[in-house]
Amino acid sequence: MSAQSHSLVMLRRNAKHIARNPISVFNAVLMPIVLMLMFVYMFGEAFDVGVDYIDYATPGLILMAVCYGLSSTAVAVNSDMTKGIINRFKVMHVSRGAVLNGHVVATVLTNLVAIAALVGVAFLFGFSPAASALDWLGVAGLVLVLGVAASWLTIALGLAAKSPETAGLASVPLVMLPFFSSAIVPADKMGPGLRQFAEYQPFTPIIETLRGLLNGTPSASHALAAFAWCLGIAVVGYLWASRSFTKRA
Repeated sequence: MSAQSHSLVMLRRNAKHIARNPISVFNAVLMPIVLMLMFVYMFGEAFDVGVDYIDYATPGLILMAVCYGLSSTAVAVNSDMTKGIINRFKVMHVSRGAVLNGHVVATVLTNLVAIAALVGVAFLFGFSPAASALDWLGVAGLVLVLGVAASWLTIALGLAAKSPETAGLASVPLVMLPFFSSAIVPADKMGPGLRQFAEYQPFTPIIETLRGLLNGTPSASHALAAFAWCLGIAVVGYLWASRSFTKRA
């Protein structure tokens, strides 16, 4: 079998594991919707953002939908390394790259399902983007690049962890970081220190790019910064994950 065939087999394996784990499905698909209901209907009127709050919050919640599905990936990758399945794969001459590729593709597909569900609910609650067809393509492209970058970094964190339990905790910073960005409120409404952190952390330009695209007013500077961050995260995550996997396997 070719490396591509091995990757498809690993993808099917990971998809079955995700489907059999209700907690991972909840975290990946339902939790972002719960956050939308909480922020929009419980706190939305408390934030003065100049537009309907659901239009403001949806881009940030899209990014959160990517992040909330990552802990199960870290745990799954670490479990593969600590429970002996990799030794069985080695005996079967399964491509090493296929194991990691399967996790990446499964995570990205889960992200896409979660984002589709989130955007569908947003439309039900009054989301009214002004994006053109080209803008929507830009949104899809950025979401895909972000998903791949976050997946590789999460896999690297999972491989670096000593146990599945610590692997689940390793992705917590990625889950929490959007809360300290412009996802919920504009950075310029934050206090000193936190405002500067929000402005210069990697998720803010990604969120602002999504927001601009969905509003029909894309910003080239935000887009360049967003794709640069995604590329940097993807390269670091891939190199780190590949090295850790080779060392541990």
